[in-house]
Amino acid sequence: MSHDGHTPAQEQSSRLEVHEGGLTFWLDGEVLGCACPDCGSPMSIRLWLAVADCWRCGASVELTEEQQRAAQRLIQQAQQSVHSTPAVQKPIAKRPPGPRAPSRPKAVIPTGRPARKPPVRSSVLDRVQDDWSWLRDVLGHLQAWLISALLHMILLILLACLLLGPEPPQPRLLILATRASLQDRPGTHGDPPEPDPVEFDDAGAPQLKLPPNPQPPEQDPSPLEKEPLPQGEPPSQEQRTPQVGSPVAGSSGRSLLQGRRPDVRARILEQEGGTIETEMAVARGLEWLVRHQHPGGNWSLDRFSRARSCRGRCSHLGRVRSDVAATALALLPFLGAGNTHRQGKYRHVVRRGLRWLVRRQEPDGSLTDRPFRTGMYAHGLATIALCEAYAMTGDSQLRLPAQKAVDFIVRAQHPQGGWRYFPGMAGDTSVTGWQLMALRSAEMAGLEVSHAALQRASRFLDRCQVDLAGGLYGYMAGDSTPRVALTAESLLMRMYAGWTPQHPALQFGCQWLLDHHPPQTVDIYYWYYAAQLMHHMGEPFWSQWNLGMREVLVRTQEQRGHQAGSWTPRVAHDPVGGRLYMTALAICCLEVYYRHLPLYRPVAITEP
Repeated sequence: MSHDGHTPAQEQSSRLEVHEGGLTFWLDGEVLGCACPDCGSPMSIRLWLAVADCWRCGASVELTEEQQRAAQRLIQQAQQSVHSTPAVQKPIAKRPPGPRAPSRPKAVIPTGRPARKPPVRSSVLDRVQDDWSWLRDVLGHLQAWLISALLHMILLILLACLLLGPEPPQPRLLILATRASLQDRPGTHGDPPEPDPVEFDDAGAPQLKLPPNPQPPEQDPSPLEKEPLPQGEPPSQEQRTPQVGSPVAGSSGRSLLQGRRPDVRARILEQEGGTIETEMAVARGLEWLVRHQHPGGNWSLDRFSRARSCRGRCSHLGRVRSDVAATALALLPFLGAGNTHRQGKYRHVVRRGLRWLVRRQEPDGSLTDRPFRTGMYAHGLATIALCEAYAMTGDSQLRLPAQKAVDFIVRAQHPQGGWRYFPGMAGDTSVTGWQLMALRSAEMAGLEVSHAALQRASRFLDRCQVDLAGGLYGYMAGDSTPRVALTAESLLMRMYAGWTPQHPALQFGCQWLLDHHPPQTVDIYYWYYAAQLMHHMGEPFWSQWNLGMREVLVRTQEQRGHQAGSWTPRVAHDPVGGRLYMTALAICCLEVYYRHLPLYRPVAITEP
């Protein structure tokens, strides 16, 4: 007799077994199970799905047709034995003294809940279940893949009914590509709920404040201002059209950003060589950036995969930790597409990013993360983002943070005119280029910029020339080897300083870039500056550059999976910045048609 009072004959008669396909199936009461092929633990069998799952190691076994038929025979054998054998009440035996012998494991998954007695079935319930017994038989004989396909088809039909229903009209203020028919549907872009607007006191510390009245969706109240600014008179045609020969077009420089306006962007895109494919790539890239924004409003170079929508599914994290640089980089393509914290489909995304940047600003105006090699890089990028947002909106609450950031750049300049990783370091052309771009963005926004600092920077570029004409540039003063990316960066700074496209050094340098480094393999740091340079130069340089750049960028954008919309860094220093850095600058390259209007070519901008 066994320890639980059953004789071996009784125990064997209550448990039926069958062997098929390398698995042993047993039926213990109403529990159908088998042993796990990996760890040997009991596995519960869902016969209607033809699947056995292990509760211990997580293994899953899909039953073959022979195994399913063997399990069915086991169940039928048990049912026949129940009808043919009268119920015998098992005698209750006392437990013998001594240690209890180990019992055979049962194929029942522990649930942690106390066992309950089965409810008494009424005759009506029995008849209902008997009427539907045919459905159980049909499901039991169907294959698992067929049942799964039917369930997924039903879910897809329900989802299509929800998504294709009538929708309220949406504001058509900003459309990335008018010919691509991209619809701005609420709830399809993963935007979190709109945060409370923020107001700033006299000391610059952010204070939360709710808006007194709701505003229309296409023109939300700014979270960074105390009161709306007067609209004033509409800009004249001269202000809307860049003037030939002017280093900063228009009276205030803001007309260089007029191409981002939704009512003119599609027209300029066609005039300057953009296509529907480039705009679709921009749209996909912005969506990827939206999905990888952290809840606080910032982005990360090395930790963007921790975003809630990503959860580690993206590869190629950056090797540099600087959330200030990452946030500024991510904001630039949103601003380049005409989105601000006051208008646009992504206004909530831009609002959170700008608010995070302003809160990180130090009292001295610095926006650096203060690690080695990223301090002034991050500050220059953040200053560009603040100045562009202020220039596009005129938001009075952005003026002080932007001006303080500009003043910090001036104080951080080395006496010989350059900038590097730390304030006061002898400069290199890479960091200097970002600071000069920030100062030029400040001029476009109408902020105060030290002309003495710009003159010192020009003299620094003179010392970094590799050739006598000034068409090629090295990394630091005294270098004799021209660097392709730094040559494009330095020549762009020369154009903003007043060099016209007819300047011999510009002609020579641009031709050298096209001859020796055409747009074939993506080097995004080089391409970011070269795209702007060639766009301002005009023909024949621009067409030759644009045809290669747009084809390669559209083709190399990720099209499938969670990483769709991003670009994978592959060459030069791009893997150091990682996927977010690569994606942000690639989008800016594809926005070059309207992100900044040409410096020395008139572009007609007409009202709709």
